[in-house]
Amino acid sequence: MPVVGSDDVRDAVLDAARAAFHARGYARTSVKAVAAAAGVAPDVVGKYYQSKDKLFAAAMKLPFDPGSAIPALVAPGLDGMGERLTRVTLETLGDPETRSDLIALARAGASGGKAAAGLKTFVEQDIVDRLAGVIGVPDARLRANLITSYLLGIAINRYVVRLDPIASLSEDEVVRLVAPTVQDWLTPTKPLPGSKSSSADDKGSSSSRRQRKEDPFSALNDWADS
Repeated sequence: MPVVGSDDVRDAVLDAARAAFHARGYARTSVKAVAAAAGVAPDVVGKYYQSKDKLFAAAMKLPFDPGSAIPALVAPGLDGMGERLTRVTLETLGDPETRSDLIALARAGASGGKAAAGLKTFVEQDIVDRLAGVIGVPDARLRANLITSYLLGIAINRYVVRLDPIASLSEDEVVRLVAPTVQDWLTPTKPLPGSKSSSADDKGSSSSRRQRKEDPFSALNDWADS
């Protein structure tokens, strides 16, 4: 059994966690099970990593913990956040080691069953829900879901599928192309088509159009009043 406090303990915990996350996914991997596989007590795992999402970040070689990284990205304000989110996504998935572990987890998720449920739980709870909880805009969860789906899709096409020309562009070029769309989704004054916040606007527009249709001289009246 590894000696508590040694590098061997940390390595054993990470190896056990990585194997568990790959095999069972995020949701069905418990800290207790990881500790048992590593041959240590659960509180030893807690001493090193404090929470399951921190353990996942370390095991998957994520350069950040979603629980602290997302609020930090939001802290400067929504202005410029589209660029910050885009850049951190590209930097994270552009790292070969991080990418290989996440691809393995995604493949496990694509096969269905427990791993798929685990991957879904991680993306929902630790990325989408966290982002939705701090951006403070209408339809926050839908916007967070759109942003997550968009950025992951861009990253997969760039780093996994290697689809040109996006794979050949520099990181700065990709950020310039992608960030404005992300920023639009973060802008509360831009309602999403079909969302609840846009329904009121649509109803207002429809009412105005009906009024104009009923009054054939409305356009002339508007012109005369201008």
